[in-house]
Amino acid sequence: MADYELLGLGLHFEDLPLGRRFRTIGRTLTEADLANFISVTGMTEVLFSNTEFLRTESDITRRVVPAAMVYSFAEGLLVHATMQHTGFAFLNMELNVDGPTFAGDTIHVACEVIESRRSASRPNRGLVRTKNCVVKQDGTTVLTYTPLRMVKARSAA
Repeated sequence: MADYELLGLGLHFEDLPLGRRFRTIGRTLTEADLANFISVTGMTEVLFSNTEFLRTESDITRRVVPAAMVYSFAEGLLVHATMQHTGFAFLNMELNVDGPTFAGDTIHVACEVIESRRSASRPNRGLVRTKNCVVKQDGTTVLTYTPLRMVKARSAA
């Protein structure tokens, strides 16, 4: 099988110049996703787990999704599309919640490379920061974050 091309590999440093823009495919956040996420993380706050509370006491009446889940699913969309075998480290980020996300919403991630430089200490690696906007089906941005990642380069500088 050595003569078969391997598909699904991530983007290399050289593929991520300053200003490059791309987006992921979409993913609908289901009720099952919400139930599983709050159960596995222990985020059983009434806002996420009690529909009676939503109906009688909350300003939000729909099944709201935690921003942590939106972020996690956005990262999942990006891992499959851009980081397999090439993403080596997540170094830091800033994150802003721009609006609510609800069960049944479909999200995708719009990315723009806002920093791209060769690593000084590891010339076979690059440091890439993207501005990631998580966007719902109606075009509204619900989460914005700016991760800095260490990415594999095809060759040393």
